[in-house]
Amino acid sequence: MDAERMTELEVKFAFAEDMLDSLNATVYRQQQQIERLQREVRELREQIAATAPAEGRSLRDEIPPHY
Repeated sequence: MDAERMTELEVKFAFAEDMLDSLNATVYRQQQQIERLQREVRELREQIAATAPAEGRSLRDEIPPHY
């Protein structure tokens, strides 16, 4: 009975260890993706800041030309 219980615990431990490794790999991939997306957002903000005019825009500039 004790040997059977020990084997059962070892099997459960092996599955838990495998699941933990899988979850760690998933978290690592997600962190890599988050960091990549943060870099892209930062680059886009820099591009917008570089192309935006330095002076403030008037609402009159926003009126479509057909008005």
